Formats: sequence, C-alpha cells, structure tokens
Amino acid sequence: MLNIQNIEYYLPENIITNDELALSNPEWDMNSIQRWTGVSKRFYANPNQTALDLAFISSEKLLNDIETVRGEIDGLIFCTQSNDHIIPPNSTILHGMLNLSEDVFSFDFNLACSGFIYGLSIANGLIETNVARNILLVNADTYSKYVNDKDRSTKVLFGDAASTSFLKKSDDGKGLIDIICGTSGINSDKIIIPAGGARKPKSNKTSILKEDQNGNLRNDENLQMNGFAVYSFVNSKVPKQIIKILFKNKIKIGEIDLFVFHQANKLVLESLTKILKIDPEKVFINIHKVSNTVSASIPIALKEAQKEGKIRDGYKVLCSGFGAGLSWGTCILQF
Repeated sequence: MLNIQNIEYYLPENIITNDELALSNPEWDMNSIQRWTGVSKRFYANPNQTALDLAFISSEKLLNDIETVRGEIDGLIFCTQSNDHIIPPNSTILHGMLNLSEDVFSFDFNLACSGFIYGLSIANGLIETNVARNILLVNADTYSKYVNDKDRSTKVLFGDAASTSFLKKSDDGKGLIDIICGTSGINSDKIIIPAGGARKPKSNKTSILKEDQNGNLRNDENLQMNGFAVYSFVNSKVPKQIIKILFKNKIKIGEIDLFVFHQANKLVLESLTKILKIDPEKVFINIHKVSNTVSASIPIALKEAQKEGKIRDGYKVLCSGFGAGLSWGTCILQF
C-alpha cells in the first residue's frame, strides 16, 4: 500500500475578499452568500500565471524540504483541468522544470474535485504492481480563468491552488487502507465548460454572454454549474459510498478520528455531517480560509489538519472528494 509521506501546497498571492466582490457587485447579498458557501476569501493566479506555475512552486517546496526525495522519485502524476497546452501535458513540462531523471515516468489525468482520491488510487496501483515505490501526485487548477466575473454561482466559490504529495510504498502498516471510486457519466453536463474543446471550438458565438433565471451572466466558454443538481448528487451518492467502504473494512463510523471532505461549500459539508450523523468536531473545515480549490482541496486540508494537531499518530482518517464528471471517491488512511 502507499503512504502519504508529505504534502506541500501553494496559494497565489492575489486575494479576493467578499468585501471586494460586494464593491464590484452591489446587487449580491454577500452576507447570505457567505452563510451558505462558508467562503470569505479566495486566491487567484495572476493573468500570466498558470496551474503549472503554481504546481512548480508547491513541488519545489516539497523537494526542498527533503532534498534526497528528488533522486528517489519514480513517477510524476499531474491532475488538472487547467493545462498550459493541448500538447504536451503539464506533467512532462513540470518534469523538466524540476530536473527529474529521465527514468521518471510522467502523465496527466483530467479530473476535478475527486482528483486527489482518484490520484491516490492510480498511484497505489502503480506501487502495488511494483512499477514505482515513490510518486509525486500533483493537483493544480486555476478555475478563476474559467469563471465569469458576473456569475455569482461560481465566482464566490472557486479559488486557485496547487498541492504536491509525496507518496511512498509503506513498509510499516501505515497508509491507504482502502479506496472506492464512482462515476455518473449520465450527469456529466451538470458541471461543464461547453466550448473550447474539439466538440465545440471557441468562436464569436460561444463568447456571447447569456443571463440565467437568477441573473447570472456567463458564456459557453465559462464554467457552468447546476448547483442544485450537484448538491442532490452529493447527498445521494457520497454517504452511500462512505457507508460502503466502512462496512467493507469492518470499521464503524465512530472509529474514524477525522473526516476530510472536499471543501465544496459550507452547505454541502454540513449536509454530509448531518446525513452520516458525524460528530461535527470530527469534520475538518478550512473552506473559509482557502475557498473551493478543486482537486487540491483535500490535500491542502490534510496538511492543515496535521499542522493544527487534528491528525495524530494512529488516527484513521476518511477522505471523500466529489465533483465534475460527475465523479466521487472515498478512501480511508491509517496515520
């Protein structure tokens, strides 16, 4: 099995507070918005700064902490929906930026808020089959570049970030206990950017702004999210998956020391806590500090929980990510 040896992350320097959003959008009720989102600020990449740039900084932070790690790495996996180019993948460019050995394999995979859990599953498969012992899992996105400034449904939620996790073959019984992933492809249109790919290339037509029934403005090149459908999906699918993985491993929900969910929004976190009848003290929340940072959300939360002493030696931690795809994944980690 794999073990998470270390996590580092990077948040860009450009901070957008709720007060700033209120100034540019006086018609938005930011007090109400903060109550359901839980977000008070979000971090945005600069116009010339990409997810790859953020990932390089988080990766260098990790590698500089333990310099010997650079020579031990067997593979680099990059999860992003914010590629610098159509070709080549971000992972290969980052491989060169980090000056890794030519013996180190690298590849991207395209997934959003479940991406960290899926990444752990992929890495674990490579480790269990002895393809690798040490893997860097990078999660980075710049959703701010996809969000329309006048779309309240997305503008208030998402921020940019990158995380880098050093995953190592476990020799001491600590690490990944189990992992389950799921997909509802029939609902793939519930979180979507309709234009910009091969199916619907960008054009003058796709850049035309449209107003929805709630007064949000966006075009087909912007991120579009059916918030109610996604909320219903999370409440329906995620608790069942969590109960399934606990039952499979003969672990009672009360035996989990900490729950680290994808920081989607406050309403979703409170709903999962209530449905699963979890002690709120066991649910880690940091969305108010960093916003929804897509696939970097869970690793950032894990790192913060460790810093705050909420993850200790011997703890069992359950992580669950869910979002675009629609996709979701849950894992149990032994610390």
